[in-house]
Amino acid sequence: MAFYFDAPSHTFSEYLLVPGYSSAECVPDNVTLKTTVTRYRVGEEASAVTMNSPLVSAVMQSVSDDKMAVALAKEGGIAFLFGSQPIESQAEMVRRVKSHKAGFVSSESNVRPDQTMADVLALKEKTGHSTVAVTHDGTASGKFQGLVTSWDYRPSRLDPQTPVSEFMTPLAKLIHAKEGVTLKEANDIIWDNKLNTLPVLDTKGRLVSFVFRKDYDRHKANPQELLDADKSYVVGAGINTIDYKERIPALVEAGVDVLCIDSSEGYTEWQKMVLDFVRAEYGEDVKIGAGNVVDRDGFRFLAEAGADFIKVGIGGGAICITREAKGIGRGQATAVIEVAKARDQYFKETGIYVPICSDGGIVHDHHVTLALAMGADFCMLGRYFARFDESPGRRVMVNGSYMKEYWGEGSNRARNWQRYDSGGDKKLSFEEGVDSYVPYAGSLADNVALTLAKMRSTMCNCGALTIRELQEKARLTLVSSVSIVEGGAHDVVLKDQTGQN
Repeated sequence: MAFYFDAPSHTFSEYLLVPGYSSAECVPDNVTLKTTVTRYRVGEEASAVTMNSPLVSAVMQSVSDDKMAVALAKEGGIAFLFGSQPIESQAEMVRRVKSHKAGFVSSESNVRPDQTMADVLALKEKTGHSTVAVTHDGTASGKFQGLVTSWDYRPSRLDPQTPVSEFMTPLAKLIHAKEGVTLKEANDIIWDNKLNTLPVLDTKGRLVSFVFRKDYDRHKANPQELLDADKSYVVGAGINTIDYKERIPALVEAGVDVLCIDSSEGYTEWQKMVLDFVRAEYGEDVKIGAGNVVDRDGFRFLAEAGADFIKVGIGGGAICITREAKGIGRGQATAVIEVAKARDQYFKETGIYVPICSDGGIVHDHHVTLALAMGADFCMLGRYFARFDESPGRRVMVNGSYMKEYWGEGSNRARNWQRYDSGGDKKLSFEEGVDSYVPYAGSLADNVALTLAKMRSTMCNCGALTIRELQEKARLTLVSSVSIVEGGAHDVVLKDQTGQN
């Protein structure tokens, strides 16, 4: 006879945190969001990999590439580069992140001198960048010819077909730096010469990168960037259970900091085979997470198999239709609560702490805080990060509003059959994800700063200054459907719905 759980499973939206006593020291500036990522043993001060904020980006084509990895590492988190791509291209992404020099930005908006103002405007519309590099071939590493900024043209006064060469600021009139300049030296040049942008060129005059005045201020305001021992950005990468014997060595050689088995379901022999391979080939030197699971049995299986962290959640993602397609899954809050209890019991029995990552089910910012209070060590988000400038999806206009493309790994567009493979045909038999849009939200840095500010404030309301303290002190209550309605604006006519301001 089938086993039946006694209680229904719940989502984050069905819970609220109940405020606790807050001492005078409980102010947001005193809150630390540092968290552990990989397993550690009793007596060790910390795990091998930690983060300064409890946010990681999902292993998805529409979310995590090298641009996202750099942007998220600047804010203290880790991006897991999507694995549904050729091995060499994923390894190259890792290399680009590890070789990226903090403060030095590769040009993403480039034109040739013979292109037109219309091309510049179209590029600005697509990328949102007002600074455009002019190179001989229109690439980010072409021979640098000059610069176009919003100061160089007025669309109302120039023919759209005017060549870029006629209104750009040529190299001869620009101050630039040579490759090898340090960030401090570059910033000194910017401040001494009252510049907004400093091009960095190699010995052959090719564009290497830009240094922007605004990035100096941002770095000073938020020095939470996540760096390894060599001062390179920390980056993760997703792998599958098919080509792992070839993919893992390539990623390790490229310098990846932590791996994650990307699979729709982790309680399988396939995942144990991957973990066995890593331990046999690399011992404890290579850090690798596994999942996803939704109960104590799944956690215990992967913990004993040697996973460095375990992802929790099946079917809760915004673009995931696994529950609809297969009838498999569990409410995310209930899954996190049960797996966190199993994690604590395993730690008590063995002295080994295996962090858990809540993956999916995050709709509002406060859901992250709820997940942490319920026992998660960090959260993986897809839709949240897909909205930002730094995600791979295109920014498009839909019904008068800017949107970003967002598609699931189980969608026909991604065709990531490896993620859903159960030893059958090497193809995507049916979809477990959708192709969609999410509202465009601007830059990652601005949005993450707001999210983390909300988290710190909520933690203070609970009398907690660390994530561990939040888990110890948090008091949570289930809410009724009526109290959920009460929690939002109600019984008023909102001005923005009537055209008033």
